[in-house]
Amino acid sequence: MESTITTAFNDLIDKLQGWLSAIIQNIPNLILAIIVMAAAFFMARYIRKFVLKLVKKRVPQESVANIIAKISAVVIVVAGLFLALGILNLSKMLTSLLAGAGVAGLAIGLALQGTLSNTFAGIVISFRKRIQIGNWVETNGYSGEVIDVNLKEFVLKEADNNIVVIPNKMILENPLKNYSLTTRMRVFLECGVGYESDLEEVEKLTKEVIAKTFDQVERPDDVEFYYTEFGDSSINYLCRFWIDAESMLEKLKSKTKAIIEIKKAYDKAGINIPFPIRTLQFDNELNFDESVLSNGYSNN
Repeated sequence: MESTITTAFNDLIDKLQGWLSAIIQNIPNLILAIIVMAAAFFMARYIRKFVLKLVKKRVPQESVANIIAKISAVVIVVAGLFLALGILNLSKMLTSLLAGAGVAGLAIGLALQGTLSNTFAGIVISFRKRIQIGNWVETNGYSGEVIDVNLKEFVLKEADNNIVVIPNKMILENPLKNYSLTTRMRVFLECGVGYESDLEEVEKLTKEVIAKTFDQVERPDDVEFYYTEFGDSSINYLCRFWIDAESMLEKLKSKTKAIIEIKKAYDKAGINIPFPIRTLQFDNELNFDESVLSNGYSNN
């Protein structure tokens, strides 16, 4: 029994001596690995601040700028960790870490597929110069001012002050119309006049009213005017002209102003804007047989 204990104790001492020798031999590598990790940590802090300052110049959304800066810091720390493990000759552990990170990343990616897609879509949208906060856009059946773009959603404020929250991935997957990219918008105005109207006079008067109402229209010939059809109660036309505007709200205000001024001019000139009516016309006189009527009453 004593010999067994002695043998086990000697084996333990030999094992500890072997570990001690290995530690002593690897002290330079251990110190170098610690220095690499410390350098990576401090470098990550400065790189995070630098990336945050750089991204904020391009991306107004603070949440998106912070996540990009944090990702850059994590990349630096992970690179330092892998380099330190390589210095310590722990290649097997490095391989195991990479394999584990790959499996964990796959599992997390499948579990958070929708969230991650919105996150990356938010980052992509934030770097798009043609989509900025304050722009008036139309997308996914909604129209309004962009008030926020974060890592999850795209937020619009409609003309009636309603807030619309749209997932970021839907913005990338669907068409988007940005009215703020240009400083000019075209107003379309449809109307109709009575069949008794002088069509040439109507065209001339409409163009003159538009030119007087809007400073952007320098002369009546700049207004496009086309008769489109013979309607049920009127001869219909389409009028188009350009205005200086960057939002649908300004366009609606201009269209309202044009309608008011055209109605005033038509009333003054005696031009009729008819509404749908139905006329019942009886051209034939009805002949009643008195004998039939009398027989009918007598039978009753």
